[in-house]
Amino acid sequence: MMSFSALRDSCYFFSRHLLAIALLCLPLLVPEALLQRFIEAHTGNDSSLYPLLANVLFYPLYTAALILFLDARSRGERPTTLALWGDALTLWPRFAVLFTLSVALLLAGFSLYVLPGLWLMVKLAYAECLLTLRGRSPLQAMTDSFQLTRGQFGGLALSLLAAMLPAWLFDGLSAYGLGPQPPLALDLACRTVSSFLQLFPTVVTYRLFMLRLPPPTQA
Repeated sequence: MMSFSALRDSCYFFSRHLLAIALLCLPLLVPEALLQRFIEAHTGNDSSLYPLLANVLFYPLYTAALILFLDARSRGERPTTLALWGDALTLWPRFAVLFTLSVALLLAGFSLYVLPGLWLMVKLAYAECLLTLRGRSPLQAMTDSFQLTRGQFGGLALSLLAAMLPAWLFDGLSAYGLGPQPPLALDLACRTVSSFLQLFPTVVTYRLFMLRLPPPTQA
């Protein structure tokens, strides 16, 4: 089954390159957590949308860098962290637009019911890879992702939900154990670990994307 194979391969890759992924993404995940905490402290916990400003700033950078890292390693290349950050920075404007549009659609979908939100999450699964690796515009990446995911809802949904399970479990245990007002250092550590675990779905999505749309062969 393609979903099981992708999860297995992604687990192997993530564990094998754990240190490299941490060195690539943690320098961006930590300031994201700090900015989220700062925004929440100045807007109140009831303003749940304001912390998304931190996500808009940092998420495109570390996600694009991770996708570029995955693509480079799949071709046997070893680009430096600075090179990956530089390439991710050039993609930031388009990626930030894609992230904002995707979040808006997902919030609208999940506000209706779980199934519409899950459907949109699956249909948009390949958009980030299309923008990062194939040079699509935000809207074109979303459109192409809708087309590429036809007939794959069950497998993709299962893969994405399984990939997000570790982060969800960690978030649930953290919320239960820390309480409503955790110490600053512990809160920042938990936020960073949660964001790091949420990188795994990107690895799974990349693997599924490459199975669905292999890179063009060079003459």
